[in-house]
Order: sequence, then structure tokens, then C-alpha cells
Amino acid sequence: MLICLTASHRNASFDLLEKLSIGAPSAVSTLVDGSDFVNGAVVLATCNRFEAYLDVDEPLTAGSAVAVEATIVTMSDASDVAADSLRDSVRVITGDEVVEHLFAVSAGLESVVVGEDEISGQVRRALERAREVGTTSSDLERLFQKASHTSRGVKNRTNVGGAGRSLVRLALDLAASRVTDWSEARVLIVGTGQYAATTVTALRDRGADQLAVYSSSGRASWFGLKHDATPYDDLAAAIAWSDVLITCTSTTEPVVTPDVVAPGARRLVIDLGLPRNVDPLVTEVEGVELLDLETISLHAPLAELTAADDARALVSTAAAEFQAVAAEQSLTPAVVALRKHVFDLLDAEIERARTRGDSSERTEAALRHLAGVLLHTPSVRARELAREGRGEEFRDGLEALFGLTATRGAASAAPLHAVGDAG
Repeated sequence: MLICLTASHRNASFDLLEKLSIGAPSAVSTLVDGSDFVNGAVVLATCNRFEAYLDVDEPLTAGSAVAVEATIVTMSDASDVAADSLRDSVRVITGDEVVEHLFAVSAGLESVVVGEDEISGQVRRALERAREVGTTSSDLERLFQKASHTSRGVKNRTNVGGAGRSLVRLALDLAASRVTDWSEARVLIVGTGQYAATTVTALRDRGADQLAVYSSSGRASWFGLKHDATPYDDLAAAIAWSDVLITCTSTTEPVVTPDVVAPGARRLVIDLGLPRNVDPLVTEVEGVELLDLETISLHAPLAELTAADDARALVSTAAAEFQAVAAEQSLTPAVVALRKHVFDLLDAEIERARTRGDSSERTEAALRHLAGVLLHTPSVRARELAREGRGEEFRDGLEALFGLTATRGAASAAPLHAVGDAG
């Protein structure tokens, strides 16, 4: 059974999301290893979203409730968040709804900026981290891989992604009222990761050509050479040079503090980091104006309704197909059991005929072909019933007619058509 615990900019505070982004990803192994119910888990933690996707084995009715509570306790302990606060902030999604939710998240339909570019990569990296620590399951692998495929389809077939939608671009749009001419602005970027590279691209698109970079990890020279930005080794000197400061590092502690910002000059500071890269006390320095993620999120534009509707239709279709395939696979053990039952009976009869001298290769081949033909229709019917949500009827029929009770196990890797072909 799939379960998702989700907290986002819509129902949780920025402070809570910030704390979860630090502690939650590292706690996923503890969650899986310490639970009798959780077979797999993938945690997605971004600047505006926390989600824990669980693959739960539910031998008892309360299994899902136990798994949810274990997740809340584990994540709250790891993130220094009160468990009650997390309970109040998360929404629990179960079953088929989890599929459509992740597909929508990966396509950027649940983001602050609808259709943003970064989220699909963050979803992919969340799965990669889970693989590295060994917390994935086959169901979660299929779910996340299909989510990435759906995200690409939405981007290619609708306008919802626009031209480079992202929080970076939204932040620069909001800064336009303070920066009248980007070509004259001296912009310092603190950070050298992928987000920093995205920031450079967005700045270049606006005509900014006076760029500098600072990195506490010593990568400023490399990044500066690659992106035509002046590297700085001294943060205070770099800030003193700049008119606009943009931070986008993954550090867990603020990099920009009041002691490295000289007072007096008018300076716009844009903090794109989560956790925060800029100490809020920086706003007390004369001349500094701070634009952080919380403020940026409040100014997110409304979705382009037609494009968003088209994208959601694609997501719903993809989710329905994913669920239909999963339903088909859940009946695979039943079809395999039926096939084994029929061919075991056939083999026994052929063996008896051989002992009497009444069998030949042509007769045996004909009988095996006939058995395959007879099995074809129930195999096709199994797929149809599965897609209609009537798989239990098929299982019940096998139990009633043939006494086959071992038909409710985990799905085989083989699709239904592979076990029902005639011949």
C-alpha cells in the first residue's frame, strides 16, 4: 500500500519546512529499519515542500496508521520539530491518490510557481538518495520512474512549464522594481551548485553582465571561469563590491551575517537558500533590503489556467494508466496459479496415457495447444476485470471453481499477457 505524508507552502510554515529540509532526508533509513510495516520510503524535501512516500505492508487494519505515526515521530526527532506541529501540518494521502499526487508534484503543478523547472530534478534526486541508502522498493521505483516520465510528457505537450519557470526567475521579476537596469547592476552570487548555474542563466537573460561569485568551499575560481564571473575569496569584500547579492548554497548555517555586510550602500539581498543562507538580522544593516523565499512565495503568480488544466488532464490520464497496469500485475499470481493448475492436470493425464501406450508427440502437442487456447480467454478477462477494479471477482471465481486459494500474493514481474498466450 502506498502512503504519502505531505506538507507544503499551502499548509505548513516556512520555518517548519526549513527544519524538515535539514533533518528529514537523513532519517529515512531509520524509518525503514525501525518499522515492521514500512518496506520502502523516499523523502522529498525542498524549499517549499516536505513529502515522505511509503510502501507499507499492511497485515493489520491499523498498519497504515502505525506507519504514519512512526514517520511523524522519526522525522520530528531528526528535524527538531515538535511531533504535534508536524501532525497538524501534514496531509496523509493513501492508495491510488498517491500516484496522481506525485505525478502532479513532479510536473510542477503543486509548486509555488506552477510549472517550475527544478522540481522534476529534485524528485529524481530523492529517488537516487533512497537508492543509495537502500530504502527503495519495487513499487516506489516504478512510481517515481513513471512520475519522471509523466513530467517530461507534461513539459513537452503543454505550456505549463513556460520558458524556464522557477523561483529564481520569480525572484528576479520581483527585484525588477529595485533594479531598473540589470546591465548596470553588479551582482554577486554566493554558491557554485546547479542552482547557482540556473541563477546565472536567468541573470544573463535579463542583460546582467557584471557578475561575481563567492564560495566557502573554494570552488569560486572554477565556477567563475566556467560562467564568466569574477571569483572572490573574501566574502566581505565581494559584498562591498556588489549592488545585488544572491545566495543559493546548501549550507545548514547562514553564510551572510551582519558582520560581513558594510552599512550605508543601497543593496538588495536575495536569499534563495533553504535552510536560509542569510541571517535575518542583516536587514538591520543600513541600506540592506532582503528578499527571501518566504516573501517570494507570497508573490507567486496565478497559474495559466488553460495550460494548467491541460497538464492536469495529462497527469490524471497517466495516473489512471499506472494504476490500471498495477491492478493487472496484482492478478498475475492468480493467472499463474490457473495456468499451473491446468498444465499440471494435463501433464498427469499425458503421463497416464504414456503408461498405457496411448500417447504420441503429435497428440501431446495438440493437447498442450488446446490448453493454451482455453487459458487465453481467462487471461484476457483477468486484464479486463483488473482495469475495471473487479480483480477480486476473478480470484473468487478461481477459488469457487478450482479451489485455488493461493492467488493473492505479490505480483509477478511477468505481465498478464505473458502467462496467457496460446501455444
